[in-house]
Amino acid sequence: MNPAYSVIFFTTASGAGYGLLALTAFAASSHGPASSLGFALACIVLSLVLITAGLLSSTAHLGRPERAWRAFSQWRSSWLSREGIVAVVTYPVALAFGLVWSGLVDMPALIRPLGLLTAAMCALTVFCTAMIYRQLTTIPAWANRFAVPGYLLFGLATGAGLLSLLSVVFGRFQAGAGPFQVVLTMILIVAVMALKWFYWRWLEMRPTQFTMAEATGLGDGVRQWEVPHTARNFIMKEMGFQVARAHAQRLQRICLLLLAVALVSMLASLLLPWSVAIAAITLLLAAWTERWLFFAQAEHVSALYYGKTEI
Repeated sequence: MNPAYSVIFFTTASGAGYGLLALTAFAASSHGPASSLGFALACIVLSLVLITAGLLSSTAHLGRPERAWRAFSQWRSSWLSREGIVAVVTYPVALAFGLVWSGLVDMPALIRPLGLLTAAMCALTVFCTAMIYRQLTTIPAWANRFAVPGYLLFGLATGAGLLSLLSVVFGRFQAGAGPFQVVLTMILIVAVMALKWFYWRWLEMRPTQFTMAEATGLGDGVRQWEVPHTARNFIMKEMGFQVARAHAQRLQRICLLLLAVALVSMLASLLLPWSVAIAAITLLLAAWTERWLFFAQAEHVSALYYGKTEI
């Protein structure tokens, strides 16, 4: 598939935003009011800015962005529609949580229920995003057990990196929250590394699911005699994009290296708290690289009509 940078930015930014918001809300449900108004506003505002920027950027890939609102009507059958509805519903819940957690609205009894509800809504939104790709059986690289956990774990890992950075900026990291955040973020990074390693190995060794013989219904031994078009069309451009195996493996190693740097940086933050900035940045870069590969390595079954013999 042709990697659309608007969609890559969408999944990276919104994933980090939802991860940051979910972790913030879940922590608040256990610890109560925020330590300071500035810290609370920074967490809520940054997460909502990332979420909003990501959601808006996703419309750039649409042929008619002004008609994006119509997607909300197909919630019975479309995961894209469900994602949009859940994302919109998350805003008032998150804002209500932010008001009571920050102390701008003095109702501390609501922090726990609103925090848990906000975290659940964040998880549900990212789940819906992942299911947009997971349910596409015509793309075997997406229609597998790795898609949903990959989106959820990367969102939490990038969100944990940003939360640690904000904790350092506002003095929460040094005040006692540091060790827990370091352990949590490192666990999430290791989980992401393991999941992506197994996914990439599975992608290389998985058995063929579709062949040209099945696609044409002409039986075994069929081969393409003539190209279907004299010029590249939309399907060949968008669905037939291919990345060289050597290039994909190089990017996989870069992604794992970035995750390893983030892991070491988080560990080093126990002595040098500001090293979490390196972890936060490298986590976002790793997420961007992984998202590009997620699209570039995906092969659509329509490629069988344009010279591909098996997928």
